[in-house]
Amino acid sequence: MIQRPRGTRDFLPDEMERRRHFEGILRDTAKNFGFREVATPMFEESELFILRSGPNVLKELYAFKDKGDREIALRPEMTAPVVRMFVNGMSNEPKPIKVFYFGQCFRYERPQSGRYREFFQFGSEIIGNAGAATDAEAIALAAAMIKALGLKDYRIRIGHIGVLRQRIADAGVPKERTAEVLQKLDKKLYDEGRPLMEEMGVSAADIDDIFALTETVGDVSVLSKVPGEAGDYLRELVSLLEAMGVRDVEIDLGVVRGLDYYTGMVFEAEAPALGAEKQICGGGSYTLSELFGGEKVFSTGFAIGFDRILLAMEKEGIGYQPEGIDAYVIPVSDDVRVKAAEIVSALRAAGVSADIDIMGRKMQKALKYASGAGARHCVIVGAKELEAGNVILRDMSTGDQREVPVKDIAEQFI
Repeated sequence: MIQRPRGTRDFLPDEMERRRHFEGILRDTAKNFGFREVATPMFEESELFILRSGPNVLKELYAFKDKGDREIALRPEMTAPVVRMFVNGMSNEPKPIKVFYFGQCFRYERPQSGRYREFFQFGSEIIGNAGAATDAEAIALAAAMIKALGLKDYRIRIGHIGVLRQRIADAGVPKERTAEVLQKLDKKLYDEGRPLMEEMGVSAADIDDIFALTETVGDVSVLSKVPGEAGDYLRELVSLLEAMGVRDVEIDLGVVRGLDYYTGMVFEAEAPALGAEKQICGGGSYTLSELFGGEKVFSTGFAIGFDRILLAMEKEGIGYQPEGIDAYVIPVSDDVRVKAAEIVSALRAAGVSADIDIMGRKMQKALKYASGAGARHCVIVGAKELEAGNVILRDMSTGDQREVPVKDIAEQFI
């Protein structure tokens, strides 16, 4: 028996319906904020992701040469493709450009709870403006999406990468090696970060100060510890978020995001129910378009790990009841099967979700199947009732039955 590839999943009908339901909530929320949907190819030139994340990303990519000997990779994330799309075809459009997207991504890494080699990402980008209002809009959308899904236990942590970048530069870390240090700080790998910075000539006092900066965490009162323009900026951002109904955010200068193109505000959302691997959303302000041949444009975006947020919802007991269908048509005998097909077609044409027994089941088995399929009503087509121009309409929740004229059957569901 051929099995599915490691790190992938099959979604059966009930699970697929559940996923589409919650995906729809995210789409509706984004549209409510004035965002419009875009889609990009599932594969791109490998160089796109190398330019974004550096050559080390090749270890995580599903990369290959196509028949034209071109270096191609399945997308490991969707920000770079969306910015590439902007550079190719949207750079002259009025700013800001507000877009959202949903799709599959691929990374070759060890599968674990909530992490797969094929996973799904829902995200958004605001392209064309740098400022607290842009950042507030992005964070407010992320918060609204999480709230709309029904998740109760989560927290949003906001930082400013510029504070750490400046402190690292002041300590003597060469600009070209800043990303190495930030990656260690992002994962709180202090034991690895210390010798790395010592090798660059950073003093022990500066290293301790940098580590302490990443531990600056708390409510808005800790903003008094954030120096200069970054502190003023975060205070303005928090004020805007409060006005937009996003309160109780946490200030955390240890939010690094680990990617070199972030320029200012960075944020993450966490669901404690997930344990150690609790991040469900992350993003920030960045410039990326100049790497792909465009002019430098400031943007703010984020991505929600769709699989991980669904797992967090499961752990909180947030369920989903499959919708089922309005009607299941049961022909009692073969001589009424054509009429039953006519009836189910009329129901569908009227916008009623309907199915029909095509297996020739006996009545009790057909009713049992209809119940399992979540049918709210059964339309029983019998020769005797048809002689009077009627069918039997059965309420599956109560078991009540009554005869209804065939010509009026669709009206029973409106």
